[in-house]
Formats: sequence, structure tokens, C-alpha cells
Amino acid sequence: MPTKRILTAIALLTIALYTQWLAEPTDRHNNPSLTATPKPAPSGMVLVAKVVDGDTIEIDGGARVRYIGINTPETVDPRRPVQCFGKEASAFNKKLVEGAYVRLVRDISDTDKYGRLLRYVYLPDGTFVNLELVARGYAQASAYPPDIAHAKEFAAAQADARTSRLGLWGGCP
Repeated sequence: MPTKRILTAIALLTIALYTQWLAEPTDRHNNPSLTATPKPAPSGMVLVAKVVDGDTIEIDGGARVRYIGINTPETVDPRRPVQCFGKEASAFNKKLVEGAYVRLVRDISDTDKYGRLLRYVYLPDGTFVNLELVARGYAQASAYPPDIAHAKEFAAAQADARTSRLGLWGGCP
């Protein structure tokens, strides 16, 4: 009868393992992405982990990136109230880049006085995020030398947005 004891032990072990597997917090039965290998970043691109506000993001690894040449209304500065169109600018930036891979391009300066990387940001389809925010009225052109490679483009886009009363130009006093 040792065979019967062995079979009983195997059955009990199988039930115990199956019960533990079912109790695991991951739902790999209905979500194959939990067991899939993450896709590598496209060459030269980084993943946007979080949108901080309309002109600042956090990339995979924790570095913060401040968009060069633009300024959006404040939403996270504890010294200031949320400014007109700030929430909308943050939401639009989030829609554009959060969870997406982006290409970061440096101008002259590497970082600002807060240690944030200063960059122009591009989506894989070529969308120039900094310019898109200005052109749609979510940001103002804001040139700070020596980082002025796109200052004229930003100023022209702002003039068009202002004339068309887009975004903050039509929604804020």
C-alpha cells in the first residue's frame, strides 16, 4: 500500500500548489501582459513615466524633464494657486505623452537650477510636443537664452494661437 500513500501525497501537494497559484495577486489568467516580456524602448527614445504638469514630465528612471522654450500655467507650485488653464494644459500634456516613448533633444543647457533636464520633446510620429502645446494654446512661448533654437517657431505659433483665441488665449482673462 505504499503506492496509495504516494498517490495521496502527490494529490495533496498538487491541490496545495494549485490553491497557492490561484491565490496569487496577479491575474495572469485574464491578463497576458502580466506574463509578457516588456517591449524594449525604440532606439534613442525614453518612456514617459508621469506627467508632472503642462511643461514637465518624469521619465523612466525618475529624471524630471522641463520642456525648453515654453511655459504653461502653474498647477503644482505650492506657493501659487492653480492658474487659469493650468489643469487643461496638464491634461493635454498627459494625453500626448504619458506612457509614451519620446525622443529628448538638448539645446545648449543640460539642466535648469532645479536639476531638471532641459529638452525639446518629440513623439515617435515626429510631433514636436513643445510646439504642439504652444500652437494649441496650452502654453506660452518663453525664451531663455542660450536655449533659443526654436524661439522663433514658438513665437509664431503663439501669435497664431492668440489670434485664433485658442486655449488660454480664449479662456483666461
